[in-house]
Formats: sequence, structure tokens, C-alpha cells
Amino acid sequence: MRRGVISNLVQLAAQRYGDGAALTLPGARSFTFRELDELTGRFAGGLRSLGVRAGDRVVLHLPNGWEWIVSYHAIARIGAVVVPANFLLSAAEVTFAARDSEALALILPAERRSAVAVSEDVAVITLGSSEGAVEFQRLLAGAYIDPVERGADDLFTIGYTSGTTGRPKGAMLTHGCVYASMAATATMHVRHAGDIVLSSLPFPHVYGNVVMNAVFLTGMRLVSTPRFEAGAALKLIEQERVTLFEGVPTMYYQMLAHPDIASADLTSLVRCTVGGQTMPLSQIEAVANRFGCPVLELWGMTEVAGPAVTHSPYWPSRYGSIGLPAPGVHARIVDLEERTRDQPIGEAGELLVRGPMVTRGYWNDAEATADAIDKDGWLATGDVARADSDGYIFIVDRKKDLIITAGYNVYPAELEQVIAMHPSVVMVAVAAIADAEKGELAEAFVVRRADATLDETELLIHCRKHLAAYKVPRRVIFVDDLPKTSTGKIMRRKLRESARDCIPTQA
Repeated sequence: MRRGVISNLVQLAAQRYGDGAALTLPGARSFTFRELDELTGRFAGGLRSLGVRAGDRVVLHLPNGWEWIVSYHAIARIGAVVVPANFLLSAAEVTFAARDSEALALILPAERRSAVAVSEDVAVITLGSSEGAVEFQRLLAGAYIDPVERGADDLFTIGYTSGTTGRPKGAMLTHGCVYASMAATATMHVRHAGDIVLSSLPFPHVYGNVVMNAVFLTGMRLVSTPRFEAGAALKLIEQERVTLFEGVPTMYYQMLAHPDIASADLTSLVRCTVGGQTMPLSQIEAVANRFGCPVLELWGMTEVAGPAVTHSPYWPSRYGSIGLPAPGVHARIVDLEERTRDQPIGEAGELLVRGPMVTRGYWNDAEATADAIDKDGWLATGDVARADSDGYIFIVDRKKDLIITAGYNVYPAELEQVIAMHPSVVMVAVAAIADAEKGELAEAFVVRRADATLDETELLIHCRKHLAAYKVPRRVIFVDDLPKTSTGKIMRRKLRESARDCIPTQA
């Protein structure tokens, strides 16, 4: 049986780990590796009975749960292509993904069936009953089938980007891409069969997907919740004796600010991971101190199937850095205007990566593919980074978020680092506002601690102690929360759009 592909991952795990615990859904039920393999094999047989074959695209639009995992691996088992559609996407966005990918089938909850418009040729499978659709449970009555033969270069997923800079693009990831990211991350993070991992990351997102798939590669147990809630997460760490917590910065901010943090028993934790967005150094250190374990920062994106740069718990902590490229991954930092010119050590530029997990291009979009990936296979990530003399990479900011004030470059992440140092700040995001004289100025949106009396004057004085005058935010707006994506990333674009109409929380 071929290894290094996703099609037979669950079956191999069942053979190796058998009746070991694989998945815990708190308040619902748990599954062994053997049970998940049996469900996957039968659902694959059900899909095949509907005429789904190797190479066909299937849109998967379900919340986190065993049904998502079984559907995903059943699609893989018959050699079809997964089109993951995050559960928080709008009906219009799901419809776009289905039409653009020319999907043959769609899996979603019954209550969402009427909102997603697909042609009569698309087989619709629903959780629950819906007129004209096939019930999910009915397909589980299908005959168990073994995985079809797949190769590392065969297309496996089409992951659509957010479309913040225009029309969403479908990044094509092969079996080899997804497997390489999963295996490299599992190796770097030292995942093993004794681990109990807590994650609320969405399975359709590449970070959450790598965590989910690592269960079958390593034999670890995943404790999965459909959505993140700080108090519940703190309790689960204690109750399940979690050894590895996986999250994005906002999850850690919310746990640190939760009233239960003082009494929470976090002694089972051996390490944590954080990715998806830069995290202020002061907050990383606060997490490491309270959680009592290393915090492994990582970097990835849809186009590289998950993390591609990360830390290992065996290395000395170098907080603020995303670490080193994973095995097989090469990285360069180039001039922002000329990609052929490498930047000197310590100088900021655009991060380029090359390796086995890099996308093969964008679905039906040769122009976007050529713009992002050069003839030598280097992917332009759109992230501004720098490297130190040891090769450790530090993300400075997103290239598109750069603020240019009177000709000076101002990176929002730098300002956020400084503002987050203030003990009364829970979360912060900095965005650009237009200025007739200087072009753009920085504006800070701040969530204060519940009992804080922090006002704009005090915070700006704090900023002036640590920042050049041209970097200090023009205005501070106190808000109750920050707009976030389905994966918990703070959406600076939404802040820019709403800045003029924002009604600040009074000090």
C-alpha cells in the first residue's frame, strides 16, 4: 500500500492503532481509529454509489465534527477532490466555490440547502432530511471499500483564499502537498501516540486540517470542539489532561483575560502552538509563563497546505520568531519591489518559499499562478519578513497592510507589539486611515481589560516611549471586540472599512 498520500491514511492508522482513542467530542461521543476507518470506508462506498469518481470535486461545508472527518477522508479514499468550505462562509461564497470548481457533489447541513444554489447535476448530501437531497446517514449504509491507488502528484484539495484582494482563488494542493505539511509539522512538534491535543481550529482551514490529519499519522487523540470558548478550553485542558493546545493569538488573549485563568490547572501541558497571525512578544511570554510550557510559533498559508516554518520544543525559545523552515522547505527574503534581489541579513523584504507542500497553482487561473509562483518554484507569500544570522525568520507584517506615512514605512504589527505591552490591553489591531497631508496614518483599535481605566492619553504616552514619532497612532479607539475571521485572525481590512463610522467605547 502506497504511503505518503492521504487516501489511505485512515486505514493505515486503523491497522496500526486499532481500538486506541482517536477523537473526543466533549459532550457528545468518542471514536477509535477502527471506528473512524469503518465509517470512512462505508461513506466512501456511498459516495461511489452516487457516481462520484476519482478526480471529481466535492464541496465539503460542515461544522467541525466526526461527519466532517469521515466525509473528508471518504472523498480522499475514492480519489476525488475535496473543496473545503469553512462553515462560517456565506451561502454566496459556498456557491462560488461549487461553481468555480465545477463540483459534482456538495455536502452540507439540511438547513443550509436552500441557500446554496447549485445546478441539478450536482449531487447534494445533507445532514438531516431535505427535499431532493440524499441524507448523510443513508450513505453510511454503503459497502465498505478500500482506498483507490493515488500518487503524490494527484490533485487532492482546492482551497479557496479569502478573496480580500479580489476574486477568491482556488489553491490546488496535491496528496503530496498535504502529506508533506502534516508530516513535517508532526516531526517538528514531536507529536506522538501519547499526546492529547485540544483544538477548536476549523478543519477546513489548513492549520486545523494539519492538526486533524496528524491524529492518523501519529496515533495521538484529538479533543475537538466546534467553536472556541475560553472558559471551556481551560476546563478541558484540566479534565482531559491535554498535553498540546493548538490555537491562534486571539484564543490565547481570551484565555489570559478569563477569570478562571488564575485557578486553572494547566500542569498537563507540555507545549502549545500558535499561528495564523503575529502575536506580540509580551503576550507570548505571558502565555509561556502562565501555561508553564514552550509556545511554538509557526507560519503557514493556504498555498502551502499548512505550516511550513515553525519551532521545535527541543530548541531554545526565540519568541517573536516563527522559527526555521520545515524539512524540505527553502525560504528567501527578497526586495519588496524586485523579487530576484535577496535582502541582507536583518533587512525586511518579502518572504518566498519553495518545497514539496507548495501549491501547484490556482484552479483555472493561469495569470494568478504565474504572478505568485516563478519558473523556479518560488512562491511569493505576500508576507514581509526578516531573518537573523542563525536563519530564524521573523514576520514583520503583511505586505498589503503596510502603512506609508509621509514616505516612511510603518508596520502595524510593530505598533501592536508596543501597545500590547501595556498591562491593561487585552487585544489590539492597527489599521491605516487616509490623511491629506501624509497619505496614511495609523489608527489603533484596543480592547481593554474589564476592570481597566486606560484612556487614549495614557496609551499614547506609552507609545511615545517606545516608538518614533511618525509611528505613533494618530488616534486610539476603544472597542468591546475586534472583527475576526472564522479561524480567529483579526481582520484589519474590516477595521479600515469601519474606521470612519466607529463609535468608540467611552473611557
